[in-house]
Amino acid sequence: MSYADNIVPPETTALNQILPEEPLLLMGAGPVPVPVQVARANGVVINHLGDDMNRVIDAVQTMSRYAFQTTAEKIIGISGPSSAAMEMAICNLLWEKQKVLVCKNGTFSGRFAEMADQIGAQVTIIEPLGPGPITAEQVSDAFEKGNYDVLTVVQGETSSGVETTELQQIITIAKENECVTIVDAVCTLTTMPLPMDDWGIDAVITGGQKGLSSIPGVSLVAFSDEAWTRIENRKNAPAQWVLDAQKAWGFWGNKDYHYTAPVPGILAIHEALRLIVEETLPQRFKRHSASSEALQAGVEAMGMQLFADKEHRLNSVVAIDTPEGVESYKLRRAMVDRFGVEISGAFGYDIVRIGQMGEQCRPHRLFRTLYALGVCAKELGAELDVAAGMAKLEQKLEELS
Repeated sequence: MSYADNIVPPETTALNQILPEEPLLLMGAGPVPVPVQVARANGVVINHLGDDMNRVIDAVQTMSRYAFQTTAEKIIGISGPSSAAMEMAICNLLWEKQKVLVCKNGTFSGRFAEMADQIGAQVTIIEPLGPGPITAEQVSDAFEKGNYDVLTVVQGETSSGVETTELQQIITIAKENECVTIVDAVCTLTTMPLPMDDWGIDAVITGGQKGLSSIPGVSLVAFSDEAWTRIENRKNAPAQWVLDAQKAWGFWGNKDYHYTAPVPGILAIHEALRLIVEETLPQRFKRHSASSEALQAGVEAMGMQLFADKEHRLNSVVAIDTPEGVESYKLRRAMVDRFGVEISGAFGYDIVRIGQMGEQCRPHRLFRTLYALGVCAKELGAELDVAAGMAKLEQKLEELS
């Protein structure tokens, strides 16, 4: 008897139960539900090289320029999460001993500092006093103390639901000081205005799994012409071979082989972008704003408190204080078990977060999520008026539609 004859396969019963009979309604900070067209495209595989793929890449770039609001040529897709797009921007626009000013007001904006530090850049971090945004005054003060080669900032900090409301002014200050700007628009692109060209942003990154309503694992970065000139003129190639922007452009620009592209993911993001173009950005911005404002009104009418102050509250990720005496994990677990609705916890804050990105911004999903939140929090001891919250949600949706 050979060794192979003694190899016993595992029981398949448990293995077949990984996926639930009905998928959870994903109402957290990402990933988000995807339209059926995106899901269908994600099940297709074609050759990663050749005429069909070339047409797909050309279309993705054309539609991405619309989404990024730019005429820049260099739009690159990345086989990886949004953090890979961040890293492509950092490792191509910044190098050893250069100076970077990191605007940090949460987990994800702080990730830029970690990446910059690992490539040997000189990192300066500015932070707000509390859970709010970085201000233009803080950035101006930093530049009065010294010069920087690169500035990084988020349009919206996913971890706390805070919007950088003075983003345009921050970009202007950086440009006046001849500083390259990188903006993280992972949870905001197509949910709210971000005119890349009009504001003079050098690089914008985003992921597929949030505002675009595509799948995780494929992200996008847009480089301005000025940023690309900086990349071309750097003396040494970046250490990251896969994330070398010029090598990547060989595929995305010249249709040359770089590595085997994630074909289903690129087809999925093609369909997601096509749906965005069909809806149009003005209509999409309006839908996202109305949906988020209605949800916020319902949450408050029910008796729960919103975490971020109204003047810098991020619409695409709504952060909510966990009611006194209620544990965040138990609340989220109850929503999953009873209603099949999943929302997010947080990083360092006693809050829960509800996403308002892409397909999350549909009335039937809002009603189901708010009801699940209210009922489960009430059962765990919170004093809430669920009916009042639901009524306010309905009223606000009618007002804003």
